[in-house]
Amino acid sequence: MLLTFTGFHDPFAAAGVAGSEQEGPVLSLLRARTFDRVVLFSTPNTLDRTEETQREIAARHPKIRVEVQHFPLEDPTDYFAILASMRRAFRVITDAAPGATYCIGTASGTPQMHACWVLLAASNEIPATLLHMRNVKFVTAQKPSLMEIDVSRPEFPTVRARIWAEVELDDGDKQDFSHLVTKLGIVGDHPAMLTAIQTAALFARADVPVLILGESGTGKEKIAQLIHHLSDRAARSFVAVNCAAIPKDLAESTLFGHQRGAFTGATSDQPGKFKMADGGTLFLDEVAELPMDAQAKLLRALQDGVIEPLGSGRAVNVNCRVVAATNADLQAAVQSGRFREDLYYRLAVGQVRIPALRDRRSDIPKLAVFFLDEINARLGKPRQFNADALSSLQSHDWPGNVRELRNAVQSAAIVATTGLVESEHLKLQPPSPQKSLDSLPEPHEGFSLDEFISQVRTRLYTRALAATQGNATRAAKLLGCTPQAVLKYQRGPAK
Repeated sequence: MLLTFTGFHDPFAAAGVAGSEQEGPVLSLLRARTFDRVVLFSTPNTLDRTEETQREIAARHPKIRVEVQHFPLEDPTDYFAILASMRRAFRVITDAAPGATYCIGTASGTPQMHACWVLLAASNEIPATLLHMRNVKFVTAQKPSLMEIDVSRPEFPTVRARIWAEVELDDGDKQDFSHLVTKLGIVGDHPAMLTAIQTAALFARADVPVLILGESGTGKEKIAQLIHHLSDRAARSFVAVNCAAIPKDLAESTLFGHQRGAFTGATSDQPGKFKMADGGTLFLDEVAELPMDAQAKLLRALQDGVIEPLGSGRAVNVNCRVVAATNADLQAAVQSGRFREDLYYRLAVGQVRIPALRDRRSDIPKLAVFFLDEINARLGKPRQFNADALSSLQSHDWPGNVRELRNAVQSAAIVATTGLVESEHLKLQPPSPQKSLDSLPEPHEGFSLDEFISQVRTRLYTRALAATQGNATRAAKLLGCTPQAVLKYQRGPAK
């Protein structure tokens, strides 16, 4: 996929001979490199040029899908407005086309636009290859017309994207917020993640129970820590408990404590996690795994602020804020009788839903670079991602979410001995066939099997060609078919 602004030299520019024209930067780039899709970024000053460029591409390259995104920039030299527009547009693009390989045309637009492209690519905020078309008067045998700019080269300075999310907070919460989220390792500015952070910040000061929902590995404990540190209990303890790791017969003892001799093996008094978190925050991860007896006592602790250690026979007052988390469908668990309905509603006074990593793909490069910087600090030998590696990371579905991404980056950084992390170092596993089959549509009246298979085939051809920059032989290897089949797809149906 090619991303490019249009400029006053598109679609055609004046040639050296009076009255003659030559192809502008966008058309020249499309003649030099094959693309499946082109996104033209237009500003109020270039509307006519953009429409004309779109028509010329359609006429010359009918197989290329072309779309236009309008940036309402009053000042096309305003760096901050350009960056904001680019970021918003790229989030939309990555959500709609998660498997694409991105290239950026840097020849069209204002110098400020060119600078913003370089900054976003060099910081790995946009994992793309920068392509520049040289002016014909500078083209030589040693310097071809198409120039690929490798921002991972040592000549480029190290640039890092802002990793914290900007959310709307009250003045009291804004103090040191960016430092806090950076310290906690909360990275991303995708709207779905911003919503989660915003919601967590709003509930933080309310001192009510909060239920955090999300798949395993999405960072639920980090959001719980954010709630604690933004609350009035920040100076007291944050106690985390993995309920799934507690043996069922020890759940009550672990949470509420016990006295010596309460059961076989109880050789000393234990205060329990509730007492340890008194005055602070108790984080119950995988709360759906608690047995029913422990759920009943948890409900009482939430309602009355009272616990009863095993073997004591007396009530103990506690004052801690409970934040729970689960990757299970609690409502389904309630309906099946595996989770108490009254406890569910008590825990879910506040709800925060953490998106899966595949649902916020534009954050993947920032997370990957954040993890790589952490690893570089330990290894003492700095490594960088190239554009292909970042593109591979962004197109992966990450069933293990952020935790899996961190492990993949760490492994790749160790394997990459040259200082450059490439796609081959990542060892990403394709999704299991069963998982792919689970997402198939349900047959229904009006459903066409032939049409669906044709759409799937087209999507896979498109992805393979995008990944190989139009190379039919390499695309055929990815698909396990013949190059002739790929070339037949490229040529389209016979006329």
